[in-house]
Amino acid sequence: MRLLLVEDDKKLNYSLKYQLEKENFVVDSCFDGEEALFYASQHIHDVILLDRMLPLLDGTELLAQMRQKNNNTPVILITALGTLNDKITGLDLGADDYLVKPFEFEELLARIRCVTRRSPLIRGDDTLSIGDLVLHIGESRLSGPKASCSLSKKENELFQCFLRNPEQTLTREQLLAKVWGLDTDIEDGNLDNYIHFFRRRLQTVGSAVALRTVRGVGYSLQLPKP
Repeated sequence: MRLLLVEDDKKLNYSLKYQLEKENFVVDSCFDGEEALFYASQHIHDVILLDRMLPLLDGTELLAQMRQKNNNTPVILITALGTLNDKITGLDLGADDYLVKPFEFEELLARIRCVTRRSPLIRGDDTLSIGDLVLHIGESRLSGPKASCSLSKKENELFQCFLRNPEQTLTREQLLAKVWGLDTDIEDGNLDNYIHFFRRRLQTVGSAVALRTVRGVGYSLQLPKP
């Protein structure tokens, strides 16, 4: 799962990034609202952890702009402003949850689990499922009607991308940024190799789910027709 952490307190930013990565999250972090808006516009994150008071662009304004552009990525506002009116304002702007500083790291993890669990594809046992596929995220294992197989770290992240966005076309640029990062220098041919492996994994587990190529754009995970 890829997170965007937006926090201008560098000490807290580095600390949270370190702890989240120890929990096997992929974390992009930044320190001001303008850079965060650029990251958010890439549509590559599963959750955004957003400080409310930021330089260059306030967190609430950033959130408002995201929602105006139909960016529905789950957002957890993290702030020292904890009055009822502050919470109501944040939630009315489109935040999915609100966490007041100081907080325990375990509570942050619980909030992340909560906002991601609201998707019908996400189950409470660290798995994603669609059609006849089950992805065991923590175990890096894919199960289907005929077998199961182990996945590499990048394969796991690629499966997460598609299982969280079924029947949506994901561009090659989105996949490269989401799995390898915005600053990656990976060649397109490497993505082609992983797409080949992806389809082989579907065959291995005997799934009827298919990965369709959208010529000139990217790929779409397709459920079998009833």
